[in-house]
Parts: sequence; structure tokens; C-alpha cells
Amino acid sequence: MAFINTKTKEVQVKLVYVGPGRGGKTTNLEYIFSRIRHRIQSDMVSIKTQGDRTLFFDFLPFELGAIKGYNVKTQLYTVPGQVKYNATRKLVLKGVDGIVFVADSMVDRRENNIHSLENLKENLRFYDIDICDFPFILQYNKRDLGAQGVPILDLETMEQDLNAELKAPSFTASAVTGENVIATVKRAISTTMVAIREKLL
Repeated sequence: MAFINTKTKEVQVKLVYVGPGRGGKTTNLEYIFSRIRHRIQSDMVSIKTQGDRTLFFDFLPFELGAIKGYNVKTQLYTVPGQVKYNATRKLVLKGVDGIVFVADSMVDRRENNIHSLENLKENLRFYDIDICDFPFILQYNKRDLGAQGVPILDLETMEQDLNAELKAPSFTASAVTGENVIATVKRAISTTMVAIREKLL
């Protein structure tokens, strides 16, 4: 739930990037950070591990402007994708306001995507959150690999695997080139703000 400070007229919104290991979550945040570095004062916090690029989270606050007289600050986090870090993933999801699921478009990562989404649903249920009634954006990452001869999943398959039930907004993307990275986070922020707008009374 967004932290709303009525005295300072500030809202803190927490967006979490989730998905399978090495799917591009950290690369997304690194690209966003590089694009808006001039607008923020703090650095990203990243803890590297041997098997996954991010153990805990990347932290990125930036100003969004005012909504209903409240200044909005967004914090972007990533969670580790590896199965053995599930306790950490669950911890980072505490207090989440919106989610970006970064799916890996490579053919050999199909099952990883499906298992990661099921794990996310399970972790959200721990906090009594129904993913079907929650700000959720899908990003089909690594689409650029197709041009390099790497076998990638067709969009119809990915939609059927991950979005048939949710009907969430989805973006094709390349976190490496930056394609639709900003579009994804903008949609995630706007969708999340719509969901919490009623609390700003």
C-alpha cells in the first residue's frame, strides 16, 4: 500500500520488477536510471551474487510531480529471479503498489517464465493480494535477440502462457537497447496511480 503522508503532502509508491533470473529486470532499471540520472540525487543500490545479477534490490526514487496536491515519489525495486531466493522475493514484495513482470522471450526460458509467474501469484497471496485485481504490467523482453538468430517465442505463445487470464497491458521490449523500457515504466506508474488515486482524498 502506498505510504501517504498528509502532513508533508507526499505519496511514496513502490513498484517492483519481477520475473525469471537473468530476464532483464536489472537491465531495465539501469536503463531507466541512465535516462533520468540528472533528475535524482541518490544512486541505485545493487547487491550482486554469483548466480543472479541481483540478490536484493535496486532502489531508484524520482519525482513524478503532484497529483491532487500530493507530491509523488516512486521507488523501483527488482527481486532475484533464482528459485533459492524466494524468501527475499517475498520480503521485497511487502508493501508493493504495482508490478512489472519482465518475461524472457528466449524459447528455452519459456518454462522459467511460467514458473516465475506462478511463484509471484503465490507470494502475493501471502499478502492477501489478488494479482487479477492489482496494477500489473507485462514486458516481453529480449525481442532484439530474434534478429541475431536466437530462437525467441512468438507473442501469441507468450500471451497465452502469461496473459490469457490476466489480460494485463503488455509491451514488447529490449532492455539492452531501451526499446519500450520507458513506455513500460510510465504505464506501470500511471496504472498504479489510478489504483491508489481514491486514497488521496
